[in-house]
Amino acid sequence: MVIERRVSAKAASPAEERTFTSLRPTQLEEYVGQTDLVAKLRIALEASRRRNEPLGHILFHGPPGLGKTTLSHIISEEMGTRLVKTSGPSLSRPADLMGILTGLQQGDVLFIDEIHRMPSAVEEFLYPAMEDYRVDF
Repeated sequence: MVIERRVSAKAASPAEERTFTSLRPTQLEEYVGQTDLVAKLRIALEASRRRNEPLGHILFHGPPGLGKTTLSHIISEEMGTRLVKTSGPSLSRPADLMGILTGLQQGDVLFIDEIHRMPSAVEEFLYPAMEDYRVDF
């Protein structure tokens, strides 16, 4: 007997997205796996809180399903800040990124999924924003 499984390529509805989000861990204590990474994140988060400063830039990389998005949610929750999500392919020109960056508040977490698919012109625009916390347009 052959059982065929198919994965739907359609996007999740807003209700499904809320369900998925509600099932995500919201604290490092709830996160399962990657113990070395979790330990390092715990230290970085605590140091940031004690200094009363935003957490530094972090780049998560790896294949799908390792928890990169979940960890961005956890960091936002642990720091008590907003999470702003976008994707690299949706940022086709620097102006697209400018709209997001100018809406950020101090301490907000910006998560760019699929950042490796972002055009190089947008990447070059992101560098000074990350290094100097300013944008040149």
